[in-house]
Amino acid sequence: MSGLQGVGLLLLWGSACLWLPGLARGALVISGDREALQETRGAAKSLQKRSTNEAKVEVYSVKVDCTVTSRFAHTVTTSRALNKANSSQEIFFEMELPKTAFIVNFSMEIDGEVYVGEVKEKEKAKKQYEKAVSSGKTAGLVKASGRKMETFSVSVNIAAKSNVTFILTYEELLQRKLGQYEILTRVKPKQPVQEFQIVTNIYEPQGLSYVDAHATFLSNELLPLVVKTVTDNKAHISFSPTMDEQRKCPNCDGTLIDGDFVIKYDVKRAKNLGDVQIVNGYFVHFFAPLDLQRVPKNVVFVIDRSGSMGRGKMDQTHEAMLVILKDLHEEDHFALIQFDDSIDVWKESLTKATNENVAEGMEYVRTIQPIGVTDINSGVLRGVNMLLKDRQEKKLPERSVDMIILLTDGMPNHGVTSLPAIQENVQSAIGGNMSLFCLGFGNDVDYSFLDVMSKQNKGVARRIFQGSDAAIQLQGFYEEVASPLLSEVDLRYPVNTVDSLTTNQFTQLYNGSEIVVAGRLMDNNLDNFMVEVFGQGFEVDFQVRGQASALDWDVMYPDEEYIFGDFTERLWAYLTIQQLLEKSKSGAPEEKANATAKALDMSLHYSFVTPLTSMVVTKPDTEDGPDSPLIADKLTEEQRQQAERVAHRYAPPSYNPSHAPTYLVDGDPHFMIELPDRDDALCFNINDKPGTIFNLVRDPTQGILVNGQIIGDKKIAPDGNINTYFCRFGIKHQTLGVKLEVSTQDISVFQDGKRVTLLWSDTASLKGPNVDLFLTKDRSLTVTLKDSVKFVILLHKVWEKHPYHRDYLGFYTLDSHLLSPSVHGLLGQFYHGIEYEVSDLRPGEVPEKPDATMSVKGQELNVTRGWQRDFRSDLKNGRNVPCWFVHSNGTGLIDGDATDYVVSGLFKTV
Repeated sequence: MSGLQGVGLLLLWGSACLWLPGLARGALVISGDREALQETRGAAKSLQKRSTNEAKVEVYSVKVDCTVTSRFAHTVTTSRALNKANSSQEIFFEMELPKTAFIVNFSMEIDGEVYVGEVKEKEKAKKQYEKAVSSGKTAGLVKASGRKMETFSVSVNIAAKSNVTFILTYEELLQRKLGQYEILTRVKPKQPVQEFQIVTNIYEPQGLSYVDAHATFLSNELLPLVVKTVTDNKAHISFSPTMDEQRKCPNCDGTLIDGDFVIKYDVKRAKNLGDVQIVNGYFVHFFAPLDLQRVPKNVVFVIDRSGSMGRGKMDQTHEAMLVILKDLHEEDHFALIQFDDSIDVWKESLTKATNENVAEGMEYVRTIQPIGVTDINSGVLRGVNMLLKDRQEKKLPERSVDMIILLTDGMPNHGVTSLPAIQENVQSAIGGNMSLFCLGFGNDVDYSFLDVMSKQNKGVARRIFQGSDAAIQLQGFYEEVASPLLSEVDLRYPVNTVDSLTTNQFTQLYNGSEIVVAGRLMDNNLDNFMVEVFGQGFEVDFQVRGQASALDWDVMYPDEEYIFGDFTERLWAYLTIQQLLEKSKSGAPEEKANATAKALDMSLHYSFVTPLTSMVVTKPDTEDGPDSPLIADKLTEEQRQQAERVAHRYAPPSYNPSHAPTYLVDGDPHFMIELPDRDDALCFNINDKPGTIFNLVRDPTQGILVNGQIIGDKKIAPDGNINTYFCRFGIKHQTLGVKLEVSTQDISVFQDGKRVTLLWSDTASLKGPNVDLFLTKDRSLTVTLKDSVKFVILLHKVWEKHPYHRDYLGFYTLDSHLLSPSVHGLLGQFYHGIEYEVSDLRPGEVPEKPDATMSVKGQELNVTRGWQRDFRSDLKNGRNVPCWFVHSNGTGLIDGDATDYVVSGLFKTV
């Protein structure tokens, strides 16, 4: 069948992927003879079985092996494939890894020869990178992938009958948040893989208090395949499904495995001193004492109410603040300040968080509305002055923690607008007397500005991604800092015994977090390795002192050949580099330069890919001559934000995504897939002759079928355009024995040999054991199938005497996650997500509608930024939703060709 290049076989894994065929950025791609990739139309009707290249490439192994030792995670991914074709193939290797991780090694083995990546100073690698780009060849990439991950990708040309092995290694120090550590592995194999395995081993000498493993894609059938063995100080977790167990259905190539594999755990904590481990000349100290009473906090919420906080942001701020205020403890004090180009305060002083005051504060929050422009300088200084004044007048508990939480979404454009001046003003006013936390909402805010200002004032900055869960993100951040346990924490070690110490003084220790300090031992005399910790607690000062001793790994883990015995040194190096990178952003010019130079030197010494270094991968020569090297960089948060700004540059202000994905077809007929987790949407049109019936949704597992018939205009308009629309829908639930036929005139329900007819001119509600219907007169029909999906059908009524147009229907899917993984159809194939990347923005035929390149399903498509309309909230005008428009009846985006979805009857299958 023609047009099937985009339905290739994804061979590796989502963290590592192989795509067939065609060239695509950011995936592992096999490209060869395109003519050989075509199927005949006679074999086109099975939309679940699309692989045409199984004889070309065989992927026989994908493994992820993660070893965590004292919170330091070392992950090795190995992917193996064989090019069985008679010609060479270009393969892209792609791997998603946590954005907090550093790549430490990448290698390719091709027919017994190994090509190893080398970490170099970024500036020295830059010329090689620019040469690769200018020559028109795909340079190696590291790009943002959602909020927590980033993608590493390289490509290589593989000769006929050759093997290739890709090995990527990365490391990170796991951070304790809300009382647990998290190991996140993104799993997106796209197709079943012969040998697929995730293995994680956790070694924690303190002992494990609990270990939990789950995945977003685990079904009842896959759940038993997660094997977990936990002893006192060791855990082994594995997941290794067979090819048949990976399949969505017995005879299809789709895979059930698509999402995040997550392991969460915590360790036992028996001593107030914490845990000190000494291995191979380095030590690491983990400090998170038990049973400390929380310290009261005095928090001023400074909320941006400028006009840009519209578009749903302020509603989400309301939602989050109401929960946050309700969670305040009675001994806490709080204040509320709202600002744009003027400032309004709830009360002139901080108020104790009694039930009555919290309720009053919640009412005040509900009144905050976005109106003006942004004066960050005045808003923050007002909060600082309020805290200083109350502290001076002794209105606040002596042993309490002062903090300001700033929430803003934009750049200062009123009052003091110079970013360095604002930072200087705020730092001078705070004077080290409180912590400033900055929450940057969306893509317009200057995150670097907020990040530096927070670090200058004993706080941190956090990006709040605009989406349906923004309120949850706000609440989650607040929970991390809501319960201070100690302030002014000082961890001390023998002066003559250690050097190269990481940061050992901290403003606060919060409940559920952990302080980590590492250092290098000057000698091996551990007889006097005394550790002391000081801090200010709720009622009394905290002080603890104890003797640390070396840990003998051979005794504690006698049966294990430990994978990297220098983990304490690498943990120390990782932590030191992270802290030096933070210091390089703020402080005096000489201090920043020294921190940068030291971080670069350590990055090179330990082969870490950091924002200061790049990994250069020298690929083998091709038949056409030497190929360009690939360059892999480490993204900064600012670079991630800039990429998102480009992707969302053309989104109009009216767009506010729903809380869940919506899949719809409305208009001429326009298909649209809303993706709120990416704040984006995809769309395409289908053109065919009037009377054609298309399959929209088919779930063979649940027995659900939805077909739609199109109708044309009454006659051709003077401009020659021929429009078609959906005029009838057939909905069938085979298992429940229910059928509905919906037309522009009426709705017929068939069940148990009986027929019930409803007219659009009525408002009616019909509740049954298997289906519920709710009809709004001349507007909408909501169909809810028992314990399953919900459909909404809209009636568009046209003036009866209109010379060309006639009434038509729109179709919307809600709760699509309740359908099985085997669901398909023109709309149904997207219900469980679609992977794509957009790059190379360029001017289009219309200035406000730029073109771009979309990498999807193993090929690159030319797409156009446009708008489609969602009519649910406004049946007359609709709501403009920006989307990437895929031309030619969605070719390349949909599986197969649009004609493959044509059926012979309203209740017939493909």
